[in-house]
Amino acid sequence: MLRIVFAVVWLLLSAWLVIWVGEGLFGVNQRQSILPFSGEDTLGGPIFIGVAWGLLLTFGGMFLGLGRRRKPRGDVQIGVGVVVEISRTGLTVNDVPQYDLFIRVTPTAGDEFIGQLRMLVDASDFSALQIGQPLAVRYSATDHDTVELADPHDPAVRDALLQWRIDRGLIDPSQVRARTTGTQVPASVLEVRPTGRRREGQSELALRVLMAPEDAASWEADTTVFVYPQAISHLQVGAPIWAFYRREDPQTVAVTIEKEAGR
Repeated sequence: MLRIVFAVVWLLLSAWLVIWVGEGLFGVNQRQSILPFSGEDTLGGPIFIGVAWGLLLTFGGMFLGLGRRRKPRGDVQIGVGVVVEISRTGLTVNDVPQYDLFIRVTPTAGDEFIGQLRMLVDASDFSALQIGQPLAVRYSATDHDTVELADPHDPAVRDALLQWRIDRGLIDPSQVRARTTGTQVPASVLEVRPTGRRREGQSELALRVLMAPEDAASWEADTTVFVYPQAISHLQVGAPIWAFYRREDPQTVAVTIEKEAGR
């Protein structure tokens, strides 16, 4: 409802300015204009209307839909996107600049595509949006131009991203059961070695980890993991991580950086 009110007011102001400019071009005596807010003071009205029109155009875009992309509709799916380009739109709201992010999305099924995400980004958050940065995104299966960020803490998003990794071989088939149905415990990195393999823009690391469950004695295990370049610093020797294992097979381990809720 508020969006409709903003749109109607902005259109009325636009019509007022068009008529006022037309009267000036055709030599109409604007002291006798048919427009409201005219009369003896022929400049006060236009100045007031012009300022109001400009403010609505600048700050009312979020209600009018100006400078904002639609949210995904219909068959909304979850995928992994990588930022390939960042550019400012020139719009600033409350000193927060607006950016266009062009994101290459790898869907759960089908070919890659590049979608555009327009959003306000505070200076303190901008460092987290760099070229090559992986992001969880939602997109429309019928409109690939429509992309929005997905909440990585949403269980549905986590499950979709895990399945995406499994489908693309980013989790070794021998580790899938441990990763999907195993117990998550704290661990730490004892050794790390790049294998030289790359897949989906990620590099494979061979790790030796120290498993440290709270209810059992610790042990060492060997595993591998594919990670984005930005995450390699979290897997250095001595780094605390999380690992999954099944009690009947403690040597088959899958690792991750974050602890998952409910584990």
